[in-house]
Amino acid sequence: MDTLAKLNRRDFLMTASAATFAAASPLLAASARQRVFIGSNKPDGILAFDWDPASAELTSAGVAAKLANVDWITFSPARNFLYAASEVDTFNGKPTGAVASFSVQNGQLQPLSEQNSAGTGTCHVALDYTGRTLLSADYGGGSAASFLITAGSLSPAVFTDHYTAHGPNADRQQSAHAHFASWAPDNRFAYINDLGGDSIHIYKADPATAALTPAGAYHARPGAGCRTLHFHPNGHTAYCVNELDSTVDILDWHRADGSLTLVSRLNLLPEDYHGSTRACDTVISRDGKFVYFANRDDDFLFSLHADPKTGALTPIARSSCGGKIPRNFTLDPTERWMLVANQDSNNIAVFARNPETGVLAEQGKSFPVPAPMCILFA
Repeated sequence: MDTLAKLNRRDFLMTASAATFAAASPLLAASARQRVFIGSNKPDGILAFDWDPASAELTSAGVAAKLANVDWITFSPARNFLYAASEVDTFNGKPTGAVASFSVQNGQLQPLSEQNSAGTGTCHVALDYTGRTLLSADYGGGSAASFLITAGSLSPAVFTDHYTAHGPNADRQQSAHAHFASWAPDNRFAYINDLGGDSIHIYKADPATAALTPAGAYHARPGAGCRTLHFHPNGHTAYCVNELDSTVDILDWHRADGSLTLVSRLNLLPEDYHGSTRACDTVISRDGKFVYFANRDDDFLFSLHADPKTGALTPIARSSCGGKIPRNFTLDPTERWMLVANQDSNNIAVFARNPETGVLAEQGKSFPVPAPMCILFA
């Protein structure tokens, strides 16, 4: 694997020490296994696993819920409800994808509600911080919707929007492709990334009704392909991963009107790489000191140090994702392990992480999972 800087002996030993600590810590060793739900782009939909933070082992616990082609799952604030996006082209006899909700009881999922989304290929859902409004984004339909939640159950769509912009990439931007939904740090604004239109749509949100009011847009470089948006814990920095040119727009978020402005742009690719490439997802450590990006086709993770106050990024290294086409990745609750959902190689890769340096081990473990799309710790 090409790296920005090969791990020197000190970095390697520190990374190995992190893994040793995780295995030896009495607290971790004594902790019970933790339930993990994994969204799968297969008919079974949501799979259950048990995670052992002492040994970094994932053990299958069967099918948690049968909902076809689940691209994303997310918890309610109290983790007593789970919401899912189903990337199908028809649902309830209509040409849309689906969103669904489940109650979480003793590590099991019980169906609560299902609703039509705004368009086909529903690929992402995001819950506001009150747990009252769910957003969905439809890749195929180029659309978005909001839903009001009552006791975990979803209402029919309260608000829908269908986008019409398209970009210069003839293969990927022939039409709008809503890809990701997110919420401002203060919960007053909602965001929908449109990969096809090189933009992020901004809305003023009403948590009482789940209604959204258009409030502007951020426009990226033509052909960039805005895929995901993640907010740094500092409360004013955001990172927009651009899939089509494998860059990241580092943004300032403005509390007064929810707008986003470009501060700088980061190139994820090595200088000598000229093949196919698709940037993917973002992970930010809880302390805000480290940020990680995943890139597909050349299939790597990119580790960076972040200034906790400004969000500015300094590269550490590129390292293996442990498979083909990383779709989603996440730190476990101890933040001593990075788990990567590799969609095309049908596996979850697990890498030790040094919490002090942010360095990820180059070699890790691998666990078979069919078409994993999203990893969620209970």
